[in-house]
Amino acid sequence: MNCTVRNRTRDRQWRQYAELFEKIMEETLTTLEKTEEYAISVILVKKRKIHEINRDYRGIDRPTDVITFAAMEGEVFGMEEEIELGDIFINVDAVVEQAKEYGHSEKREIGFLFVHGLLHCFGYDHMNPLEEKEMTDLQKQILDPIVSRNEA
Repeated sequence: MNCTVRNRTRDRQWRQYAELFEKIMEETLTTLEKTEEYAISVILVKKRKIHEINRDYRGIDRPTDVITFAAMEGEVFGMEEEIELGDIFINVDAVVEQAKEYGHSEKREIGFLFVHGLLHCFGYDHMNPLEEKEMTDLQKQILDPIVSRNEA
């Protein structure tokens, strides 16, 4: 498992979450019963940059909290040693705002956004109520043992 984190903000506080992302990725692989080696990139950006990405790639002219670009879809075979999952862009401004709004820690919020993006890379979505419930349940199952909802 390889999780590369790129901090595109000037804020050094975000460096502390690299280990959290690795723990979440390990728990996700266990939960989803994945045994292959995977690689993922996490890019931490500010509100203005994610707004630009959202506008240019999704045609939605507003910021969002997380955007995932999955590297591939469908069956994987004959690959190199690691399967590249894609890129997860996390808006650190949204992490701060949403942690306050939901009454939990920034650690919980950034972890939630990471697991949300990671599940998208594995093909999960939330386009209908059934998919949304499945994804929400998985997010809780993966994240709750690592970062409590009550952690301040």
